[in-house]
Amino acid sequence: MSGTLNKQFVNELQRLFSTENILLDKSLCWSYGYDNSRLHATPDAIVFAQNHQQIVKLVKLCRQYQVPIISRGSGTGTTGATVPIHGGIILSFEKMNKILNIEANNRLISAEPGTTNQAIQKAVAEHGFFWPPDPTSSAICTIGGNLAYNSAGPRAVKYGTTRENVLGLTVVTGKGDTLKTGVKTTKGVVGYDLTRLIIGSEGTLGIITEATLKLTPLPAEKRTLQITYDSIHSAAQAVSAIMAQPITPCALEFIDKQAIEMIRDYSSANLPHNAGAMLMVELDGNKSYLEEGLESIISSAKNSGCIDIIKATSEKEVKALWETRKALSPALRKIAPKKINEDVVVPVSKIPDLIENLDKLSQKYNIPIVNFGHAGNGNIHVNLLTDPDDKQLQIKVHECLEEVFQLVLSLDGTLSGEHGIGLVKKEYVSKELDEMNLSYMKSIKQQFDPDNILNPGKTIPD
Repeated sequence: MSGTLNKQFVNELQRLFSTENILLDKSLCWSYGYDNSRLHATPDAIVFAQNHQQIVKLVKLCRQYQVPIISRGSGTGTTGATVPIHGGIILSFEKMNKILNIEANNRLISAEPGTTNQAIQKAVAEHGFFWPPDPTSSAICTIGGNLAYNSAGPRAVKYGTTRENVLGLTVVTGKGDTLKTGVKTTKGVVGYDLTRLIIGSEGTLGIITEATLKLTPLPAEKRTLQITYDSIHSAAQAVSAIMAQPITPCALEFIDKQAIEMIRDYSSANLPHNAGAMLMVELDGNKSYLEEGLESIISSAKNSGCIDIIKATSEKEVKALWETRKALSPALRKIAPKKINEDVVVPVSKIPDLIENLDKLSQKYNIPIVNFGHAGNGNIHVNLLTDPDDKQLQIKVHECLEEVFQLVLSLDGTLSGEHGIGLVKKEYVSKELDEMNLSYMKSIKQQFDPDNILNPGKTIPD
């Protein structure tokens, strides 16, 4: 049993959760103390929630004894947002994973937070729909996690982020109150928009126990392009040109030269050796729309640096082209398992400036920087390949990272697009938000969670 929890609290916790739904042994709790950021702290206990009312009682109990609660899905986050730095309870949603209702005629689905993104997609596909958010980890990430981070993925360029695809929530606040936010219609302006406030708050304002998601009809067809360029500059200019024409792609992914070289051995796609950068473009819709849209995008994409444009003409070829993009993560993990991955965002028109200056920073600090990501909405994943065990190198990396963030903000960008803040970026938040903003945010936190028991120490600078 944990030695840091009040004995009376543990007794009441055991009355609230059955034996199979609570872990108190430190060795069993250990594996729930991390996420994909590689940060770790051991929680005092793990509980597996099964229903809303049980969570209400848990919050009230934790508030009484001043015990932190950290909500956790699958642990795929990269910023340490679910790492229990102050100990306390990890509230796992592994067992709250049911799809509650599908209303195809109203284009919505209601589900518990532990339901995986993939399970949602599979269930609604049978009715001819999909849910637009599609993070790379969609096979295992949960919708609770998607909502906590406002995760998006490639399709956000056309269909918006998670915030734009959620109708309503059921939430337990830090007071133990139940909030039902939003509506079941696509229009509704009664009161403040608490749904959008809670989405992206990383479990610091409330615990989501149910979500009603807005569905989109599956497109009739898709068209996929792989376009290579002689330089990063040419590719970045093409992104701006593509996004300026009237046809919006459903995905527009950017991969720089370093990333191309890295994945050459991990993909069956044709990768020219003189490629300085590459774009993956996908369109969806009906056939006539696609043919017109394809020509418009190809015309915009052709500039003096364009080397090659490959059209996928079969499902097999589409899969082969996307293998290039999907090979990036495993390649990076193998080559630089301790890399620093930042997901910054700038206005699309300023992507050329961002990429060119990132290349200069790479040369200045002699640190390899690999860039790829969702170029259609300016969301670039900036990967600094480093070794945390080299103390001198870490000093350089920190200085480089400071300049990366200064660069992003100077281009009217933001420091995080979909990975969130958590612990990793908390110290940088005040570079983007002024004291007035932070003051209001702290007041909101105080209203929702007056005792600071919900995921304390995350998102807002101390």
